[in-house]
Amino acid sequence: MVQRGYRTLVLWVAWAAAAMVIYLGFYQDTEVWSFVKHDHSRITWAILGLFAIGVLASLALTLILTWESVHVDALEKIARKYGWNGVVNARKNLNVGRYFRSLGTIITNNGDLDIEALVDVEFAIYQRLAHALEIIGNMLITLGLIGTVVGLTLTLTGLTASMEALGEDQMRLLSGLRSAMGGMGTAFYTTLLGSLLGGILLRVFAHINQNGVESLEESLTRICLVHCSADFKPSVERDVRLLNAEVEHLARSITALQQVLHDSRQTIADFAGELQRLREIEADDRSVRKAIELRRQYHQVLHEEFQIRRLQKGRWWQALRNSLRPIK
Repeated sequence: MVQRGYRTLVLWVAWAAAAMVIYLGFYQDTEVWSFVKHDHSRITWAILGLFAIGVLASLALTLILTWESVHVDALEKIARKYGWNGVVNARKNLNVGRYFRSLGTIITNNGDLDIEALVDVEFAIYQRLAHALEIIGNMLITLGLIGTVVGLTLTLTGLTASMEALGEDQMRLLSGLRSAMGGMGTAFYTTLLGSLLGGILLRVFAHINQNGVESLEESLTRICLVHCSADFKPSVERDVRLLNAEVEHLARSITALQQVLHDSRQTIADFAGELQRLREIEADDRSVRKAIELRRQYHQVLHEEFQIRRLQKGRWWQALRNSLRPIK
């Protein structure tokens, strides 16, 4: 069973797969791509390019609607349990977040609350995008009809040239017939591509997006009317309910804060242990350094003593040698 939030995306992917099958069937039977590569009027290129733009726009809108719908499904579960207070404290994004912020502003200011009108206003951009896809589909059909007229014009021009060259210039006759056949191909293929891509494929994409927007709006309206409407009217019961919700939210926050403090205490204890180990390592390092310094001083003293003894030995030998010299 597909979740409600993913229905638009699943329908879009399914229809895209069906569109590929349809296109491949026409390609194998009619060699559309072979004609498109040799189309001198370039109308078929314009049709394919505009269709690609429409498909990309439809895919982008589908992904946005899917993201919004999944988020709304999560908000509905929160609203079913905690009401309006839970929805207000929940994380929201994109147009859904803007919708609930606007709704909260109206409630805070005690304004006239019209949920359906607010939904239409906040999600009008999605409606316009879905409508723009339908306009692109109509433009593709129009381009197909224009290609038909251009193709028939080329056909008549080629036939006229062939009639004038009949019996006089064989090459000119053949050239006119080729031009006429090319014009008929332009008329046929542009009509086929325009009606198929714009009138069928892209229009179905637009309807899928339109249904996705309507489903999103219905979900938001249901959340507000079914789960949150009791919190919109000022009353003692609403104040008590909101106060209980605030107390419960505060209790959850305190529990989370206690957990954070416990974790922080543990982290500080671990940090203190690390500092103690660093001090012990530093103390050991100082004792090693002190031993090395004493050893170095000891070697220095020995070196100086050897120097003194060497000097003293040299003086004693010099004195003995001087005493044994004959007196002149």
